Amino acid sequence: MSAVPSIVTKNGEPLAFAAGSFGRAARRRRWPAWVHLHLTGMGLSYILLLTAFYVDNGKSLPLWKQLPPISYWLLPAFVGLPIMIRTLFRHPLVRTPSPP
Repeated sequence: MSAVPSIVTKNGEPLAFAAGSFGRAARRRRWPAWVHLHLTGMGLSYILLLTAFYVDNGKSLPLWKQLPPISYWLLPAFVGLPIMIRTLFRHPLVRTPSPP
């Protein structure tokens, strides 16, 4: 099981960087529906970074070491995805129509 955290840390960080870069590019270049793309990219970046961190370090954190290892994988997504979905529907920039 010790090989899995190192794989996640090595692969999770570049994936998080790619998602964040995608969100930033959508904002800077004002792609069509850029607000949705930006919020999704940044939200996924944060979730992926937290997942990689907890999989790698969860066993030595005070509260997290009492949880089963599967929670290191699932809890960041269970907390982050509902927040991200709510933001995609309720953020003021999403609700206002974009100019033509």
